Amino acid sequence: MSTSSTPLTERTTWKALEEHYQKTHELHLRRLFAEDPQRGEHFALEAVGLYLDYSKNRLTTETLKLLLELAETSGLRERIEAMFGGEKINVTEKRAVLHVALRTPKGTSIVVEGENVVPEVHAVLDKMADFANRVRSGEWRGYTGKPIRNVVNIGIGGSDLGPVMAYEALKYYSDRNLTVRFVSNIDGTDFVEATHDLDAAETLFIISSKTFTTLETMTNARSARQWCLQTLGDDQAVAKHFVAVSTNAQEVTKFGIDTTNMFGFWDWVGGRYSYDSAIGLSLMLAIGPDHYHEMLAGFHAMDEHFRTAPFERNLPVLLALIGLWYNNFYGAETVAILPYDHYLGKFSAYLQQLDMESNGKHVNLEGNPVNYQTGPIIWGQPGTNGQHAFYQLIHQGTKLIPCDFIGFCQSLNPIGVHHDLLMANLFAQTEALAFGKTAEEVKADGVPDFQIQHRVFEGNRPTNTILATRLTPETLGKLVALYEHKVFVQGTIWNINSFDQWGVELGKVLAGQIVPELQGTTDSKFAQDSSTNTLIERYRQIRNATS
Repeated sequence: MSTSSTPLTERTTWKALEEHYQKTHELHLRRLFAEDPQRGEHFALEAVGLYLDYSKNRLTTETLKLLLELAETSGLRERIEAMFGGEKINVTEKRAVLHVALRTPKGTSIVVEGENVVPEVHAVLDKMADFANRVRSGEWRGYTGKPIRNVVNIGIGGSDLGPVMAYEALKYYSDRNLTVRFVSNIDGTDFVEATHDLDAAETLFIISSKTFTTLETMTNARSARQWCLQTLGDDQAVAKHFVAVSTNAQEVTKFGIDTTNMFGFWDWVGGRYSYDSAIGLSLMLAIGPDHYHEMLAGFHAMDEHFRTAPFERNLPVLLALIGLWYNNFYGAETVAILPYDHYLGKFSAYLQQLDMESNGKHVNLEGNPVNYQTGPIIWGQPGTNGQHAFYQLIHQGTKLIPCDFIGFCQSLNPIGVHHDLLMANLFAQTEALAFGKTAEEVKADGVPDFQIQHRVFEGNRPTNTILATRLTPETLGKLVALYEHKVFVQGTIWNINSFDQWGVELGKVLAGQIVPELQGTTDSKFAQDSSTNTLIERYRQIRNATS
């Protein structure tokens, strides 16, 4: 029975975890492995093609038992059923949360307000596939009759981070005859650099904005339109070089885009959960519909595992509970995501939005302030580059930084011994972080006495290791869904809404007030605080000064 109505920190299980932490937090991983020589096998789980080794964490079977009880008493099972059932669990916006519907196979049913949404999803996917095939084959041609060789996705937030991450991750599978680029920043440099060597006659722009009013996206879209017409001259060219991912047909038409080339999605798809919707059109153009559907199958496999597996054998649930253990009881404030694959260069940045925009909340579902930490800071970079940048802090710094290491047993680009060296580093880093090196061991290496303490590694630094066979579209779908559901589990236990993002609004509103002050189009005096007013004045003086 759920006791989720009881405040989190007053629950019996929470108090039991606090007591358990006091008894166990000084336990060292050296001791835990010594007491259980098969710990590496006992604290591991394989499901849907992913292998999770969570043995190098500061937890015992009792820790897991208590954490699993916390999940049960938080109403997690009911919350999962509510999400998959299309209930409006995004309570502040009164919306369903159904990114899982985006990858549900044909013939299944997910009902929202009496309507099965799955046929709609597949109608859009079929429309995307038809368009992608026409562009990739050369059937779709630009205004001058040239085939499309360049695709530029213009979006921001979830309309950019997901597609660009996935494009980089799956570049191995992409059509190298297509140049695919992404523009998101309102800084004009982003647009200029993305288009400086492209031929407008061969370039297709995808404008991704649900409302078709997003400031950054539409500013870049208008610059793209101007750039295109400088070469092509005729407004009629817009219809051949621009398509829209939007739901606002009126604004799309006003822009000059044929609404038959408008790809829709739904208000039950949050931006950071949307790249497997029409927002992923640029990705489908790059890798083709077949690979795109393989990715969706990977998403769905993880969805079904999450929905049906018992919590103690559930990958997203275990990752979430382990993360909560460090966040709420050890006081760790960050999590490092460290993929050992060059293609996953933007994976950590993608997870920053997924996690921090979802769970960066200070009030619970009832609107009351929380008295515990919610979402952690997410950061990271691919190995082995990170080893030569920030691993020093993880190994010997004063902060506890739990890490997720992600690796693949087969390289997509096998060259000599490269992959063995890469994976040797992954395994060595988790070993070093767990067990460290004592002063006695350092001294036995013949290190001078004055260096010994500087070369001691305390160890006991927690890590998860996630292994898959190779980085395929299907595997990427599984990994993204794994982290989506991890975030959901943690948000459920913290009793917060993981599906709104009001925190991004205030800065937008204030920016809208400042723009006319910067441009001198208002007669009113600067209305901000003394610091902001002074900065505005200084900016205007220097901007307008002749060099």
